Amino acid sequence: MAYKIIASQCTVCGACEFECPNAAISLKNDIYVINPTQCTQCEGQFDAPQCAVVCPVPDTCVPA
Repeated sequence: MAYKIIASQCTVCGACEFECPNAAISLKNDIYVINPTQCTQCEGQFDAPQCAVVCPVPDTCVPA
């Protein structure tokens, strides 16, 4: 299952975009979104999804 970004909580800081090892996060219409076909939840690369780890707002990057 891919992750998603809760738009109403996103501060558009960009931290998640640069941490994603799959380049699944991009800026669309002034908000960051996660492409579900590219998101692997960082399985096999990290112990936890990096978007959720680096996001300064708790519970903004969550399972879709």
